[in-house]
Amino acid sequence: MTETLTLQFDGGSRGNPGPAGVGVVILAEDGTPLVTLGRFIGSATNNVAEYSALILALQEAKKLGARKIVVRGDSELVIKQMRGEYRVKHPDMKVLCGQAQILLRDFDGAKIEHNLRDKNTLADKLANLAMDRKQDVTDVTNLSDAATNLVDTPVAVAPERGALFKCARCGCGIELKQPSSVRPHQIRAFVCQCGAKMGRG
Repeated sequence: MTETLTLQFDGGSRGNPGPAGVGVVILAEDGTPLVTLGRFIGSATNNVAEYSALILALQEAKKLGARKIVVRGDSELVIKQMRGEYRVKHPDMKVLCGQAQILLRDFDGAKIEHNLRDKNTLADKLANLAMDRKQDVTDVTNLSDAATNLVDTPVAVAPERGALFKCARCGCGIELKQPSSVRPHQIRAFVCQCGAKMGRG
């Protein structure tokens, strides 16, 4: 992959230490989300959650075949430790920082930047939703009310023109006239007017 990907990460803990989650967003150069992932990591501190989020983001970028990345997080501590501006004193942090540095060296080009909290909203929502659900989540359907919405399962392959979809609840159907131009793994299932998801007819 030749384009530079942007990695946004966030981690949080309820209790510090307490139930913890991480959120990762990977964006293409045009701003298209390639990965949106929240993960529950059990009991941890805020700082462990932040480092775990960074490590997960780097791992997911490697899976995509990224060679150049820009990493952005709102944890000043993690960003400055990764850039060598702060010393890493805590033994647990040394291990996690070391893991992240090893992953970072695998890329041909990498920049690490501090991200303001209001620019890290989706990663934060994914981390919180993972804590709420105590499981992996891949999408937030409504950022203003994330906790009450179901997470959509991405479709692996984009449906083609003329594909038929049917509602199992009420029986109505639709025919796809114009396929979506978004990337296939970001396409969501069709939802019937009755509220049920529609499957292939």
